Amino acid sequence: MSSKHHKIKVGISVGDFNGIGVEIILKALKDKNITDFFTPVIFGSGKLFSYQKNVFKINTTFNYVQSAKEAANGKLNIVNLWKDNVNVDFGTPTEESTKMAIDSLEAATDALMKGEIDVLVTAPINKDEMMKQGFKHAGHTGYFEEKFGKKGLMFLVTEKLKVAVSTHHIPVSEISKNISKQKIKEQVRVLNQSLIEDFCIQKPKIAILGLNPHAGDGGAIGKEEIEIIEPAIKELFNEGILAFGSFPADSFFQPEKYSSFDAVLAMYHDQGLAPFKTLAYEEGVNYTAGLPFIRTSPDHGVAYDIAGKNLADEQSFSEAIFTAIKIFKNRNEYQDLIESRLKPRVLAHDNGIDEDLPEENE
Repeated sequence: MSSKHHKIKVGISVGDFNGIGVEIILKALKDKNITDFFTPVIFGSGKLFSYQKNVFKINTTFNYVQSAKEAANGKLNIVNLWKDNVNVDFGTPTEESTKMAIDSLEAATDALMKGEIDVLVTAPINKDEMMKQGFKHAGHTGYFEEKFGKKGLMFLVTEKLKVAVSTHHIPVSEISKNISKQKIKEQVRVLNQSLIEDFCIQKPKIAILGLNPHAGDGGAIGKEEIEIIEPAIKELFNEGILAFGSFPADSFFQPEKYSSFDAVLAMYHDQGLAPFKTLAYEEGVNYTAGLPFIRTSPDHGVAYDIAGKNLADEQSFSEAIFTAIKIFKNRNEYQDLIESRLKPRVLAHDNGIDEDLPEENE
């Protein structure tokens, strides 16, 4: 449904409630006017949120519903998945908190795929504990790829800095085996299309980092740049994608360098995320690009060390909400533009002047 004709429904999964997930959700939604901009739909437990709002002294009223279809505009809606009491043990993952994180994510994803919510914002999870409970993926990205049947790309974004990573949660010793010319080309195509469709950048410029120190130093410190990365860049450029590199990662993240590009593809997790979180920690958003549905999250984890202490900053979570909304609107506008361009037209040649006229039954 077009964002022009209804208030956007933002689904929210709660993550591990013994971390800071519920706290940042409550803080991000505490302004009574927040529902003027979107309709929140939280997938969790009414009793859990009632307990934690008292811990953090946040005066909030919830509307309890059985499904996202019942969510009311102008209210903070909770799809009440768990009706029993929950035991909160701040700072310590438990079987109960892990089970709710899984249930919340699965219910929210199901609602997203059914069109009951428009976008999904996920609070932080504990990947290790979830895998112990039978969750098959080391993070959200792999889960959504399986559910949606399409490859996604981990993409960290702010207004000024956007960084994607080619490999995610794998040991450093495995990185070299998990990059290839074809994989890089496919990822850059996804990145390029996301920048056009989701961020309204007509002709994106994309920087690609080298894998090795000094981008291999001409092959002296590794040959992946010569054999894999730079041939991929050349072929992408020949396709009309403005891909450049490979750039040494140690000197790339200086403002005068990265600001010349619309996005960066790093070769591995920490190569991209370490500088991103240093430069844009509070406002950074994790976005899964390339999927048919929109999912964002804050760029931090469960933060057990500060859980329950009323110290968590909700800015990244708030940014995740409004980034998801912005992308949803951008996608709708892009689709409207494409559909308008594809509408059949007939030409009139009266008086020697060509005019684009709609067909009679258009």
